Amino acid sequence: MSAFKVIEIKQNVFDNNNKQADLLRDRLKKEKTFLLNLMSSPGSGKTTTVIKTIEALKNEMTIGVLEADIDSDVDACAVAEAGVKVIQLHTGGMCHLDAGMTKQGLAELSTQDIDFAILENVGNLVCPAEFDTGACKNAMILSVPEGDDKPLKYPLMFSIVDVLLINKIDVMDYFDFNIDAVKHQVQKINPAIKIIPISARTGEGVEEWLQWIRSEVKNGIRSSTLIKIRRKADDKRKGFTTCQ
Repeated sequence: MSAFKVIEIKQNVFDNNNKQADLLRDRLKKEKTFLLNLMSSPGSGKTTTVIKTIEALKNEMTIGVLEADIDSDVDACAVAEAGVKVIQLHTGGMCHLDAGMTKQGLAELSTQDIDFAILENVGNLVCPAEFDTGACKNAMILSVPEGDDKPLKYPLMFSIVDVLLINKIDVMDYFDFNIDAVKHQVQKINPAIKIIPISARTGEGVEEWLQWIRSEVKNGIRSSTLIKIRRKADDKRKGFTTCQ
């Protein structure tokens, strides 16, 4: 009987990515750059929120943006009009960014001169939650039209973010959306999460979001307390991932 070694390739992908992510966070700490990974479904108002954030903070800090898309530069062009440096990242069909891709983008962004870097991840609630980008903190947007059942359908995403923006609250009267139920579901999954209802269109609630960012940048908090939770989730997968 022949002896052979079995290598769990997919688990190695997670392990290698986690190591790269930790090294990237260490580098960002030395450079005093705060990197935020912003995730959501397509159409949640992610780009609008990024633009509103830039317009409000660009006179207080130096901001740079990484725009991730499978294809096109529509969002990058829109964000660039807000007056900050933007790097477009095309994933070539991949539904997420990993630490290596993020590192490439940050090299082009020249983070030595950046106080606050925003990574607008690919619009998806599954794959981006599985890969550590090396960001200091993770944020996500859930928009009212998407429905209030998303925490039940995508628990991993809600478990690894530090702050949740519930966007488009200005149209909540037109949708069957129970915001209290969402808060309850999310806090059961992730008791440490901060939840901020906003309307990126009208500006309602946005100041609380801006204050959260100011605090993170000022205090130099460089790594999410939820990284360990993410790593435990990686272990539970035992080498299996839904993202190819």
